[in-house]
Amino acid sequence: MDLLKFLFGRRLANREHGERRIGVFEGIPAMGLDGLGSASYGPEAALSVMIPLGGASLAYISWVMAPIVGLLLVLFVSYWQTIKAYPNNGGAYIVARENLGISASLLAAAALMIDYVLNVAVGISAGVGALVSAVPSLHPYILPLCLGILVLITMVNLRGTLDMGRLFALPTYTFVASFIAILAIGAGRTVLSDGHPQPIVAPPVLPGATEAVGLWLLLRAFASGCTAMTGVEAVSNGMSAFREPTVRHGHRTLAGIVTILGTLLIGIAYLATAFRIGAMDQTQTGYRSVLSQLAAAIVGNGTFYYIAMASALAVLALSANTSFVDFPRMCRMVAEDGFLPKPFAIAGRRLVLSVGILYLAVAASALLVLFGGITDSLIPLFAIGAFLTFTLSQAGMVIHWRRQAREAPPGHKRRRHCLHLSISLIGAITTGSALGVIAVAKFVEGAWITILVIPMVIVLLRTVRRYYDRLAATLDGPAVLALTAVAPPIVLVAIEHWNQLSAKAVEFALTLSSDVIAVHLTRLSGPETKEEDRNLHAQWRDHVEKPAMAAGLQPPRLMVTQARYRTIHEPFLRLASDLERTFGQRKIAVLIPEIVKPHWYQYLLHAHRARNLRSRLLRYGGSRLIVISTPWRLEEIGRAKEQNSQETGAVGSSR
Repeated sequence: MDLLKFLFGRRLANREHGERRIGVFEGIPAMGLDGLGSASYGPEAALSVMIPLGGASLAYISWVMAPIVGLLLVLFVSYWQTIKAYPNNGGAYIVARENLGISASLLAAAALMIDYVLNVAVGISAGVGALVSAVPSLHPYILPLCLGILVLITMVNLRGTLDMGRLFALPTYTFVASFIAILAIGAGRTVLSDGHPQPIVAPPVLPGATEAVGLWLLLRAFASGCTAMTGVEAVSNGMSAFREPTVRHGHRTLAGIVTILGTLLIGIAYLATAFRIGAMDQTQTGYRSVLSQLAAAIVGNGTFYYIAMASALAVLALSANTSFVDFPRMCRMVAEDGFLPKPFAIAGRRLVLSVGILYLAVAASALLVLFGGITDSLIPLFAIGAFLTFTLSQAGMVIHWRRQAREAPPGHKRRRHCLHLSISLIGAITTGSALGVIAVAKFVEGAWITILVIPMVIVLLRTVRRYYDRLAATLDGPAVLALTAVAPPIVLVAIEHWNQLSAKAVEFALTLSSDVIAVHLTRLSGPETKEEDRNLHAQWRDHVEKPAMAAGLQPPRLMVTQARYRTIHEPFLRLASDLERTFGQRKIAVLIPEIVKPHWYQYLLHAHRARNLRSRLLRYGGSRLIVISTPWRLEEIGRAKEQNSQETGAVGSSR
């Protein structure tokens, strides 16, 4: 427990939940890292597609990024009004469920779950790519670095959203300040040099063109560049994390994220063209990211460069944190609707949804291992889920505002709802069109995997719901006590040896019923086993039967049987079946003594037969078999020995 407290902080009470909510200062690092980090790999992803154009790619990057920035503004306005309409949680799952139905909400949930996992993998791999750009000797260690950063982010999020927001504030605001300054310096030098600035550190010379420009190539570049918008929905999905007034904090956080992201996208595209900076192959030694080349060209390789790149590394790696904030909250809502296991809806010791956090970490680590931590390999899978949720959310808001307009009286209020409806309709059309372009352009490169996995996730969610529906149908309904045949159960007590643990179990069994049978299992046959059985029977007569008869109770019986195949549950099931045939409707209770181990290392010193027996009986015993555990703590053993020694001493003194 001391180690848990050191790593994750003290356990929090339910009443402290309100104190753990965040404001704008913590909200931008907590929910904006995905969007801010995507400014680094979004333009680079577009330039990577246009590598075959060589130097000509720079003539088209602005044309590719312009519609992306325009789409960003549409999403900003759309989510601004979504936050106002759904101040508690305006995520795609809730909006689709309330306006489009269960099927659409499950489609949104599946897309979000996949998108969040991909966001973690892409963000961390892009951050490590930035590190390798600054320190090329680390290239062979890309995957271990990715996994190490993932473990760090997971541990910080298990401490809570408030702690995480404050901890990540320093690298976030350092990144924003550093690159806004770099872009401002670069833009000033470009203007002063009539659009032809001289780089301080010259970027690699762009290769010659190997392919002619075409619409298909530009559409693929646009599809890759759209990954720069994958964090815009984070604020509406995580509204429950904000303190009151939630709408004001949500609006300000969204405005801050979009303003910074838009500035970075425009600045990077403009200056990459001015300084003639293109994308490089990430799998090759000597790789440098577009951001690294741009910073070196503008400010050189001095202290400022390393501060900026260190902050970029931190923001890119920590951009995965947005998923750790929103994914568990989304899973809680899905679990509360019965489509995910219930543990996803339970808060842990720090008032965070620990199961969702751990599941996300495991899934992202598997993806990183599968793709070797290479960003370019993950990008084609990335934008499908994000734009699908954009489209579903905006389509749901179209239905929402249409319903509001119909219910509103004629006048200013109805006109305002119609304006909201128009904005959401524009958002749905533009994001849906972008989704179609991305799906077609990236299908062969790997988007087919995402398109295939989404229906599989929906089937899994519906399977979970069917289980809970069957369970509810079994348990619900009138439950009237059947008191016509109430009789004490027949109690079977599992004993390994006659000791304090067995004595406590038999004593408790006699309080339940007068029909008590102790069952001792032997695994081997031979002279030693027969001698042990004789000793056990002698102890039973002296320590059980005689005291029971002296107290006027029916003596418990001792049954010694052999576990022929070394499975301890089978003899109990056979005996229970025989007793059911003999005694009819009476219940059979199996009482299992078990030592409680207070320290983790003590679990390594025991065979855990009691736990295995309990689990097997619960699984195979049927509805008439009742399983009871009688715990014995190790400190009780010490007290029992001390009491026995005192009684022995007292008897000796009397003699």
